[in-house]
Amino acid sequence: MRPRAAHAGPVVWMGVIAATCLLLVVFRAVLWLVVPFLAALVIYYGLRPLAGRLVYAGLSIETAANVVSGTFILALAVALTLLFPRLTANAVQWQESVNRYLDAGTGLLEQTLSSLEARYAVLQKVQAAASVRAQVEGLTDDFAQRHAGEFVMGLVTWLPSLLLAPFLAFFFLRDGRRFKRFLGRAVPNAYFERTLYLLHELDRTAHSYFQGLLKLTVLDAAALALGLAALGMSAPVTLGLLTAVLAWVPYVGSILGCAVVVLVAAADFPNDPAIAYGTVALFILVRMLDDFFFMPMTIGRSLRIHPMLSVVMIFVGGALAGVAGLMLVLPVLGVAMVVGETLGRVVTDPRLRARHAHARRLRSRQAALDLAG
Repeated sequence: MRPRAAHAGPVVWMGVIAATCLLLVVFRAVLWLVVPFLAALVIYYGLRPLAGRLVYAGLSIETAANVVSGTFILALAVALTLLFPRLTANAVQWQESVNRYLDAGTGLLEQTLSSLEARYAVLQKVQAAASVRAQVEGLTDDFAQRHAGEFVMGLVTWLPSLLLAPFLAFFFLRDGRRFKRFLGRAVPNAYFERTLYLLHELDRTAHSYFQGLLKLTVLDAAALALGLAALGMSAPVTLGLLTAVLAWVPYVGSILGCAVVVLVAAADFPNDPAIAYGTVALFILVRMLDDFFFMPMTIGRSLRIHPMLSVVMIFVGGALAGVAGLMLVLPVLGVAMVVGETLGRVVTDPRLRARHAHARRLRSRQAALDLAG
């Protein structure tokens, strides 16, 4: 029978929050390992149903893992092989597109500042438009050429770590049960049932988080696509999906997605700045829906986290670990909740402690039997 829901006290919750904050700081230092590990978990939970069907069809766990992982790695290699020549061939065209969008964004900014100067004498006295224009021109001149090398070097630096993801997912599929048995053998018999429940809840928490993340992505993409279509933007579904994926990084990703859409609007509607302003208002609206409705209803509910705690911990994660903290705070909090509540039940359960103490006395007595003579 499944254990009753946990009734964690204030001490347990203080420990859960403190452990979450400490883990965020640690994970920020080893981000090169955390990112491929998270990517491996996404791949693992995506491939596990397929491997399970093969096991039900009569294959062994090892064979099913080999087939599913091998097929995925082969498909990934083929996709990268086909995509790389296209990326190389269109590199010059994309560089020109980036410069065009940046020029359009600069023009929109100048037009906005000029209209503000016409309304407010203070801005006209300090020549805000001319000052900002000079700074923006210094940043955007040959932006693509100056930052292309940095982008390539960053990609080369992260590529080996990202390539770990499919191999980690393969070992999760093949050896996941062995790892659970390994942990189970290291636990005293009195706590064995609680350990099995803990492992089950950890697996459920991770699966629920990624499932909730996909639901959140669908909601964000749908809301943004409908809003962009109402504003008359081209390719609203593509832009909505792109910005929804960028929103996986709370706040920072949304700001970047908003900037991309504003640049596209400025380039497509150079004589109608109201469209660009409308996209900013749309992103603010979706951001509010995301923080106070979508995220608590999807990720927060999947992890059984109270909406208020979800919002507060997002701010805490960003303050402690920056962008990495924004991404990791909710899954880390979910795992810490499961571990903390389970350990709290174990520590406060007198029957479990009595069973463990009795088992230790029996083992000591059995070990001393041959010494009695």
